[in-house]
Amino acid sequence: MDKLSVIIITLNEERNIERALKSVVEVADEIIVLDSLSTDKTEAICSKYKVRFVKEKWKGYSASKNFANDLASFEWILSLDADEELDAEMIKDILHHKNNGFKGVYVLNRLTNYCGSWIKHSGWYPDKKIRIFKKSIAKWVGEYVHEELEFSENVVETLIKGHLNHYSYYDYQDHRNRADKYSLLTAQKMKAAGKKAGVLKPYFSAFARFFSMYFIRAGFLDGWAGFKVAQISAKSNILKYKTLRKLNKENG
Repeated sequence: MDKLSVIIITLNEERNIERALKSVVEVADEIIVLDSLSTDKTEAICSKYKVRFVKEKWKGYSASKNFANDLASFEWILSLDADEELDAEMIKDILHHKNNGFKGVYVLNRLTNYCGSWIKHSGWYPDKKIRIFKKSIAKWVGEYVHEELEFSENVVETLIKGHLNHYSYYDYQDHRNRADKYSLLTAQKMKAAGKKAGVLKPYFSAFARFFSMYFIRAGFLDGWAGFKVAQISAKSNILKYKTLRKLNKENG
């Protein structure tokens, strides 16, 4: 049987963290919460569980996750976001692989709950993420946003049964605020990579995003939630490319 370290990054996650912790108690040999100086009840909630709670100033997504991985006592890591939880089927399958010895890396299929609705289309599902891996061969990369794992050797992926439930947004404004935040970060990343955008790019991109998510990827089957997902994603594309244009103008 392999030992498993569960790593969770937090910042003011009192709304979510207990659900996440409850879901990993059965599979974890240790739980490490790296907290970016929360001011809510996150630490108090974590104190009710067998958690190693570490406070550290925010370093960015990749740097923070790599820092947390270095804290792990065991070679195998399960990386979980505070707004996620393992469902019962996923817990059972992780235990199966753990008892038989982990091999390669393991992919978890994330299912998002959006303002009370489960999104099963819109390009949001299936949403497969590598979340169980050996820390000695893995590194989180990505300077601005959308961090991903990079491995120092070839790995074989195994899909874990069940779902990683993702309680992403509780209201539409929350979605808009976070989508805009990621758009601004992505614009900075594109600027650093030397990307440019024409005057019509924000609007053509927004139309393409909405059409793809709502029609091609069947967002209409997700009802009103599917419409809002496509609409907000389209608006954020406008912001992304307008910001990119602004950054390029400011730098000549």
